[in-house]
Amino acid sequence: MTRPYEGVRILDFTQVLAGPYASYQLALLGADVIKIERRGGEDMRRTPLSREWAERNMAPSFIAVNGNKKSLTLDLQKPAARDIVLKLAAQADVVMENFRAGVMDRLGLGYEALSKVNPRLIYCAISGFGQTGPDALKPAYDQIIQGLSGEMSVNGDQRLSPLRTGFPVCDTVGGLNAAFAVMAALYHRERTGEGQFIDVAMLDSIMPLMGWVAANLLIGKSQPVLMGNDNFTAAPSGTFVTKDGYINIAANKQEQWEAVADLLGVPELKADPRFQERDSRKKNRKALTPLLEAKLKERETAYWVELLNKNDVPSGAILGLEAALNQPQVRHRQTLQKVSVEGVGELQLFGLSAKLEKTPGGINAPPPRLSAHTNEILGGLGYPEADLRRLKEARVI
Repeated sequence: MTRPYEGVRILDFTQVLAGPYASYQLALLGADVIKIERRGGEDMRRTPLSREWAERNMAPSFIAVNGNKKSLTLDLQKPAARDIVLKLAAQADVVMENFRAGVMDRLGLGYEALSKVNPRLIYCAISGFGQTGPDALKPAYDQIIQGLSGEMSVNGDQRLSPLRTGFPVCDTVGGLNAAFAVMAALYHRERTGEGQFIDVAMLDSIMPLMGWVAANLLIGKSQPVLMGNDNFTAAPSGTFVTKDGYINIAANKQEQWEAVADLLGVPELKADPRFQERDSRKKNRKALTPLLEAKLKERETAYWVELLNKNDVPSGAILGLEAALNQPQVRHRQTLQKVSVEGVGELQLFGLSAKLEKTPGGINAPPPRLSAHTNEILGGLGYPEADLRRLKEARVI
């Protein structure tokens, strides 16, 4: 089976997470991704989980999003490196970068320069705020965007807010948005032959994910309410205490609420005027929750999960990360793939989460050691061994 983006070459100048996550999705789908790094390698190779990992130049955060890629080192400040990039761009389909606005232009490697050597080129610039506007030149990390987007302000409850999401959600969503945009641009080029410039901002990318919360304010003029683990759309819907931990219950429909009352052995609550209707239950959730938890605390989480699900009430345990990664459904779906990484050993990495029947994607090569493919790539451009030695001596590669 072929993969959908086999034959598509991407020059990947991105680093840290948003950009590498974007190019990784395309690499999983078969694109030939050349990761262009400075001679010392990008910062994520040495992200300090520990000194041991940093000294390997293959930190876990780097390994996680750089499978299926090739590594080429270049000092972009040097004219000879710029010449190499121009030659590569002439043969490439896509360029991706996540520097601040204007950095690639100052290097003579922005869209205007590269599109002159390849008018079919698709150039995707990923940044915190986009290429234009009053904040375009500001630096941005994930947490900065979480705060500015309003995302932190809708998390937590009255005791703990604002609250950061526990993983770099803005970086990750920005990367997904960039991959989606590149796919759209490649499809357009197939029909028209035209390349184009793509401007992806992390701030733009995360805000639509707030969906209903933002819509309730924009359309319904209703300010978000801090509710912690409760679901604002229904009750009982949220997190509840059991005998040995916690359970998520989502009784969002009237029949599901009634089933909960029956299964927990409190059918009289169905007739209580505070809980009879959805809106009444939402207003009185603080009174309802302890009544339900008194029953839930009599049995373990696993018991209630099985009983509720069997009766069409969505419910689930709240797993720690290790348990979540090892649960049977995740193993069945092959969400994680085993990959052997030189100098590290066999690891489990996330592959392509979508299951394509005809053109499946996945990891077929480990994340690259720094500069592992420099000679191969430059040799493919016609550089003889003598030139490669001179470029190395001049610290261009």
